[in-house]
Amino acid sequence: MGESEPEYEEAFRRDVTFRHDEALSHDEALSHDEALSHDEALSHDEALSHDEALRHDPAPDRREAPDRREAPDRGNGPDRSDPPDPPDWWDGTAGTGRGRGVRDREWLGRGALSFLAEASDLLAGQLDEDLVASLTGQLIVPRLADWCGVWLEDESLGRAAWSDDPGAAVGTRLARVWHAGESHFEELRRALEKDPPRPHDPWRSGPVAHPWPAEVLGPDAARGTALAYRLVAGGRPLGTLVIGRAGPAGFPDEITGLVEDLSRRVALAIGAARQYARQATISAVLQRGLLPGAVAEIPGVRSALVYEPCDKGGPSGDFYDLFPAGEGRWCFAVGDVQGKGPEAAVVIGLARPWLRLLAREEYEVPDVLDRLNQLLLDDATEAADAAARALVAVGPPVAPGDGPQTRFLSMLYGELVPFDGGVRCTLASAGHPLPLLLGPDGTVRAVARPQTLLGVVEDATYTSETFELRSGDTLLCVTDGVTERRSGSRQFDDGDGLAVALAGCAGLDAGLVAERIRRLVHEFGPRPPEDDLALLVLQAE
Repeated sequence: MGESEPEYEEAFRRDVTFRHDEALSHDEALSHDEALSHDEALSHDEALSHDEALRHDPAPDRREAPDRREAPDRGNGPDRSDPPDPPDWWDGTAGTGRGRGVRDREWLGRGALSFLAEASDLLAGQLDEDLVASLTGQLIVPRLADWCGVWLEDESLGRAAWSDDPGAAVGTRLARVWHAGESHFEELRRALEKDPPRPHDPWRSGPVAHPWPAEVLGPDAARGTALAYRLVAGGRPLGTLVIGRAGPAGFPDEITGLVEDLSRRVALAIGAARQYARQATISAVLQRGLLPGAVAEIPGVRSALVYEPCDKGGPSGDFYDLFPAGEGRWCFAVGDVQGKGPEAAVVIGLARPWLRLLAREEYEVPDVLDRLNQLLLDDATEAADAAARALVAVGPPVAPGDGPQTRFLSMLYGELVPFDGGVRCTLASAGHPLPLLLGPDGTVRAVARPQTLLGVVEDATYTSETFELRSGDTLLCVTDGVTERRSGSRQFDDGDGLAVALAGCAGLDAGLVAERIRRLVHEFGPRPPEDDLALLVLQAE
């Protein structure tokens, strides 16, 4: 086409199944040689439509119709052994009379219902409004029109975006232009951008007349019909679809009705794509708010982090933090909330700020976990009470997941205090994969003991372990997305697999250790990981 198409448009072009032969009658399915033998004096296109035209109207004047339309003079063009040129109605620049009307009726009688069904399937799965606009152009041209344009508008501007004032069509953009002939593509785009549709009633979805851009389509298309359809879904105007067809005949009522049905489906697809985009934006903003903007730098300690949420469109259940706690102290945490999505976000949004507050109030590591455990239990009790009151007021939840959710998390929490020659580390694990310490000689050992998850047991008490990180020592903290990475029935940490992988990282700096463990986790199974993945590496300089 005239503009650079994204790769997805080229890939989709191969998937669109409404081929040229669907627009032709069953007589047109004859081979090229058979059609030529039928009447050598006719062009390929005329031979294909001749018999069908006779059946529709056997009157003498209709039988003489092929004689009244002469084949174009090809000069020294290709001979009969070359593939035939497309019929003139295909590029929208000629053939807009009786022959095209016959083909319209044939196609409408056989293919309209399947066209709408397949168009719905193609549009329904798209989550990008620009891709929906591109697919719309490919569906309409040349099947139903010679060209089309799709405008998308900013919903936040409301109906004030449209008026008779030429400068008032703000918030709209020409998302896609499609033309059956490449030679007019850029000119058509510029003309449509200069004169966008301005419907007086932004809520009316039916066709209204649109100015014909005769000056850019050439002498063969000096006359034609253009119609504008508003794209409205859920009571919200989303844009406008404009279609055009050259020739004096215009669009049959059946075509305009079919395009109106298609425009409703296009509007629904655009609305769904925008809803997905809004949700993805909200999730991304929420996710950024649940994680630190940057990890702290600790004197004498190199750190590296890998964080890969499984669901790119929603909040992750894994979280991490590394922050200063005052007076030469730094604290770190790696946690994993039960579940994902909004429920996980609620727990992380509750736990992480309290974690920082308690640490800066100089609570010891076990005391921080004790209080965080009680906080989660109190929050779960309040949520259950609220759910019980709602149950009495409005009845049972409409879906199994709508009731109160159990909120608990596993977490590894620690405190770092640098000193001359090393770093003193105090940490505790609450239901979390145990941290591993790698020595310069390649030995690996666990440096914590397992304890109860947070938010499960009312009277749980936690204890901590203290050790020193000396020069070359490396501490690895991970979530269960690493240890429980699956390959068939096997898990990555079966047979101390994580310790074996860490032992192979002796002599590497913190960044290379993190990258090597991440790569080994990904390579462990044939498919991408199905759980969130987070790991933190702390290494004494």
